[in-house]
Amino acid sequence: MSIYSLLMRPFRRRFGSDRQFYVAIDDMFGFIPHNIELYKLALIHKSASVELEDGSHVNNERLEFLGDAVIESVTSDYLFIEFPDRDEGFMTQVRSKMVSRQSLNRIASIIGLDKHVISMAAGNVSQKHIYGDAFEAMIGAIYLDMGYDFVNRLLINDIYGKYISLDEVLQSETDFKSRLIEWCQKNHYSIEFRTGHDGATASAHPTFHSTVYVSGIAVGYGTGDSKKEAEQQASYSVSQSSSIAITDESSARLLDKIDKMRNVPNS
Repeated sequence: MSIYSLLMRPFRRRFGSDRQFYVAIDDMFGFIPHNIELYKLALIHKSASVELEDGSHVNNERLEFLGDAVIESVTSDYLFIEFPDRDEGFMTQVRSKMVSRQSLNRIASIIGLDKHVISMAAGNVSQKHIYGDAFEAMIGAIYLDMGYDFVNRLLINDIYGKYISLDEVLQSETDFKSRLIEWCQKNHYSIEFRTGHDGATASAHPTFHSTVYVSGIAVGYGTGDSKKEAEQQASYSVSQSSSIAITDESSARLLDKIDKMRNVPNS
């Protein structure tokens, strides 16, 4: 942190109309920003957009777009150094787990960002993404305000270093769809995902619904903000409804379930 920032920290935390925002950023990320307006904008969810005189609406979506790219870049750099002997497929898989909405939502809650997000959204499917989206928007704001090198150090040292365990990430399973497809192929079962969205909300934030069929039997169902998420949730529900994980050791139980469902006569 620069001498200037150290000198300004107590002043901006205690005085001025924006002191509550300076305190919030300092408490969450450990620094006093230069352009506080960027951070105010990062907290405004689309549902609480501010309408300007020209009729346009201002919210954090553009900063979220930028922050998503910055996080992916920093994470790629981090994993490239951390795993010098692993291929791109491995690093891509680890990165997807580290920057998943579940991971970013958890980080946002830990640092207290969820308490500052301005939103008018109802408690629907998209609600769970709001805080992860705001975290991305914050990173976008920090990048514009403080630069890439600053964001790089902040994410790796103060975020990943404190809140993400690489050991836990490597042990976690998040790509349930790929695992289910592999399992079906190994056991010679066909698999099909039938996915669509709610036509009533197609013009706004559509909710996608997916049903997964194994050998023609509906065995899992999921919803999400995207086709990809709905199909992942449907795949995940297969293991949950069967009280098993899709592993070689336990696959026989799901096979039995499918066989029993297949043999039930139509009513």
